[in-house]
Amino acid sequence: MYRSRSARSPNPREPDTRLAESDKIEGAGGWDALEWTKIDPVSRSVPIGVKQFLLEDEHVVVEGYGVVLVNTDDAGTLFVTNFRLLFLSEGSRDIIALGTVPLATIEKVQKIVMKLPSGQRQPEKTGSQRLLQIIGKDMRIIVFGFRPRTKQRRAVYDALLRCARPARLWDLYAFAGGHSRFSNTNPKVRLLNEYCRLLGMGFCQASIRAIEDGSFTLSNEYWRISSVNSNYTMSPTYPFALLLPKSISDDKVLQACTFRARCRLPAITWCDRGTGAVLARSSQPLVGLMMNMRSNADENLVAALCTQIAGEKRRKLYIADARPRKNALANGAMGGGSESSANYFQSERHGGWSWGGGNLSSMSASVSTLGDTGWLIHVQTVLAGSAWIAARVALESASVLVHCSDGWDRTTQLVSLASLLLDPYYRTIKGFQALVEKDWLAFGHPFSDRLGMPTISGSGNMPFELSRQASTGSLPSSPMRQVSGSSSSQAQNTSHAQNQNSPIFLQWVDCVSQLLRMYPFAFEFSSAFLVDLLDCMLSCRFGNFLCNSEKEREQAGISDACGCLWMYLAEVRASEGSSHAHYNLFYDPLKHDGPLLPPAAALAPTVWPQFHLRWACPSEAQGGEVEAECRKLTRKFSELQRAKEAAETRLNEISVTVESLVTELRNEKLVSTSARDAVKRASKETATIKRAVQSLGFNVYFSPDGDCNVCIESNPTEIPQRSVCSVSTTNSNGSVHGSEKSDLSEPVTVMQDDVSDNPLIQVCESLCPMHSRDSGCRWPNPGCAKFRSQFVGLKANFDAFDRLPIYDNYFGT
Repeated sequence: MYRSRSARSPNPREPDTRLAESDKIEGAGGWDALEWTKIDPVSRSVPIGVKQFLLEDEHVVVEGYGVVLVNTDDAGTLFVTNFRLLFLSEGSRDIIALGTVPLATIEKVQKIVMKLPSGQRQPEKTGSQRLLQIIGKDMRIIVFGFRPRTKQRRAVYDALLRCARPARLWDLYAFAGGHSRFSNTNPKVRLLNEYCRLLGMGFCQASIRAIEDGSFTLSNEYWRISSVNSNYTMSPTYPFALLLPKSISDDKVLQACTFRARCRLPAITWCDRGTGAVLARSSQPLVGLMMNMRSNADENLVAALCTQIAGEKRRKLYIADARPRKNALANGAMGGGSESSANYFQSERHGGWSWGGGNLSSMSASVSTLGDTGWLIHVQTVLAGSAWIAARVALESASVLVHCSDGWDRTTQLVSLASLLLDPYYRTIKGFQALVEKDWLAFGHPFSDRLGMPTISGSGNMPFELSRQASTGSLPSSPMRQVSGSSSSQAQNTSHAQNQNSPIFLQWVDCVSQLLRMYPFAFEFSSAFLVDLLDCMLSCRFGNFLCNSEKEREQAGISDACGCLWMYLAEVRASEGSSHAHYNLFYDPLKHDGPLLPPAAALAPTVWPQFHLRWACPSEAQGGEVEAECRKLTRKFSELQRAKEAAETRLNEISVTVESLVTELRNEKLVSTSARDAVKRASKETATIKRAVQSLGFNVYFSPDGDCNVCIESNPTEIPQRSVCSVSTTNSNGSVHGSEKSDLSEPVTVMQDDVSDNPLIQVCESLCPMHSRDSGCRWPNPGCAKFRSQFVGLKANFDAFDRLPIYDNYFGT
């Protein structure tokens, strides 16, 4: 058993929560530290810290304490919930991903009693160890060790027996979890949108109302959307809407369907709007035991798939039978068989046995890694067949009809993979979703039968494998999983008759991963996206892959009662944006904007390490990958980019703040300069007024409160008159206002109560030659002085006034 310490890392999408210290499990720290003595079972409540690990509507059914995960020698607690087997490490108090597996993913459970050699026995210990081996459909094999005589292994075993394979469809966790968080549009609406895209109508938006009233029957020049199976009366395993030739009426379609097994008549699954070539799918024709039965309606329907090429004859039709020759002959004995090229105009029949491939000798090491299942041989066959079909459509503009026996296993693999090669839209995440929903879900791949899950009519076909083994000395060798999805030995055919389990979809996704390896620039999604898609499909956590057909999912109300896988994956990607692991770092849509036609020599598949080796050899699954290293660098670059953006944002904020402060400082400087200039002007004006008044024989005194006192020298005994000085500017119209010009008028104003006794008047009368004795002024518009009023005004050129004595001829005419 490979023991990997790296398996301890938790799932990055699980809650990153640790158990509280009070919830610490009192168990052994490792396998060797376990006490193999009789311990009475103790009933304990589920720790509060464990609830933080549970999903919505997930609850614990059974728990086992002191359990050891033998793969990693970790001791902890094992919980069986209604959704998964959950193992919490006692050391890290965190989920161990290797020991946590969804119940629906469990393929087999074995109880093993490992007897210790007599030399290793101790008197106080028992001579055996109680083990429980879990084999999963996701290529993991894990072993849990339990304390003996605690009945914990029996409780876990019985819980797995009840919960891993429920008897009813509604007992699955997908119905308990609900759809409130991951709800999405109706799958029928998405199917109609894809049909409209194929018809060249763009991404039109269909609606539930159009489906209910039947107004979705659109068409173009060659093809139409038919509602002939809207109630699933024609074929219960076909979708409600079919893409059919426009020249074939619904009545002819109903006649033609009876000639095909399970009424799965030829229907278009992809069409080339430029050339008119189509990919069609169906089931085998019912030609009868003698291979001589014919149907004119079926032949006309198949002939209508070959539209007329402009200026040429009718295009060629290839009929690809995906079955091995012996299977086709065996079906002929039961009334089925294959078409005769003579009965179908301009057709050519090819079988799956005629498709070539690469050199298998170079894959011997990879094949031996997976065992003698022939898995890679089957993968190569599907790749070769799909490449052959895509080449016929792309290079010859021919139409291809693909079928097997029932038309839902090998046919689905080939048609969907050929569509992926032909249409670049399907190589995007959104297009890949449309491809899976159209060719796998709508056209009735029996997922419940292939996964061993219950259907709407009851439980699955395969009973849950539970066995008990005893060995001495060591664990039994790892059981061989039968992963073949196409052909098998006689013994496998016998078992296949009893159950319908088969990893058909897993095999197809493996083929997609091989194309992703060959064309790293052609796909928007990465290998991690494919792994998460498979994990969600195997876990049955969502309702997309439940039941066997679109009709059964509608009857069970899957879209209303269960969550949507696509919505969940979209939310996972939204957490990291374009740097998420689901996106292919090397995707370049312009480099591969047409069909992908891989040469036969390139169709040599290798082991898909991200899926097949992630549990057994995680270092091999992740180490040495260019994509992984590039993703690390990209993640680091994204972190640096975010840090740079944060720094730039902070710098911008600081710049704005500095600019604001500079603006405020500039405004304050302007205000200060204006105030300083005003003070200078006021000081100059005050000094000038003082000199002017003193020149008239007055003494001017300024009190601390700003008042101005004027005294007359000729009469010093009198009480000085209290005056108030102010500075103003007089306009030509006589109005007074403030001014900042250099040539200002500064009148001196003296407030007085009694003008007639004011000595200032006498002084001015004796000085002013323009003033007469009768108190009249000989100057028409005197600006120098006014008397007999409440003020004395003086207007002069103060610079000249300072240079001249007062008794000079300053006031002369």
